[in-house]
Amino acid sequence: MTSPAHERYCDEITHQVQQLRDLVASGTDLSATVPTCPDWSLEDLVRHTGGALRWAGLLVRTRAQEDVPDEQVPGVAGPDARSDAGALGAWLAESGDTVVGALREAGPDAKVWSWGPRHDAGFWARRMTHEVTVHRADAVLTAGRPYRVAPDVAADAIDEWLEIVRFVQRTGTDPEAGELRGSGRSIHLHATDAAPGLNAEWLIEFGEDGFTWRRGHEKATVALRGPLTDVLLAFYRRLPLDALGLEVLGERELLEFWLERASFG
Repeated sequence: MTSPAHERYCDEITHQVQQLRDLVASGTDLSATVPTCPDWSLEDLVRHTGGALRWAGLLVRTRAQEDVPDEQVPGVAGPDARSDAGALGAWLAESGDTVVGALREAGPDAKVWSWGPRHDAGFWARRMTHEVTVHRADAVLTAGRPYRVAPDVAADAIDEWLEIVRFVQRTGTDPEAGELRGSGRSIHLHATDAAPGLNAEWLIEFGEDGFTWRRGHEKATVALRGPLTDVLLAFYRRLPLDALGLEVLGERELLEFWLERASFG
């Protein structure tokens, strides 16, 4: 499979940040609890997202070769005043501009520290795209509004998630991900509304040494079917498996086993 180009990621970050800013400006209650992240209010979610963008932007701009603590990131916490939608939205937009400007200037191959399998600006372009894409979903679900994302972005978000979980399994940084093993079991993800030319099906196979995955349509122990955006959100634990439009075929317990253990570490 081929990931989107670096500039596509930069454009999508800009788009997603603007969509999130529009939601903040729409009068949505900033104190509302985010159902998918119940320790956060909507304002906490927005501040987390903007702070992550600024942190990644600083890493890329300075070509950091080691982690940078949050307290060294200018403006990472956001505006001092709480519940000020105007100030929060302006800060979020500036956060997006900061990281996108750094990414465009650096290009995908600039060497930059990361916690993941790649150590370049391209890693952060992809990671921040999906960071803000999924957290915008959190915000939209909090507001009770419909959510959709471009098919190429949704499919790449699933790819990236599988790569991350596989990486933390191989490096031993997440004991729960280490449990995703055992021969003879498999999971199939099937988007029922894939755009022409987009292979939006995945097969995840468990082995004694962990799991492997590939794009494709193959019979599995359990299948998750539905619109691509909804499959993405269910796979990220943002929608329940029983959500309208989703269908689980086969051994549901295996899919639940995966969802309980797959994480960043």
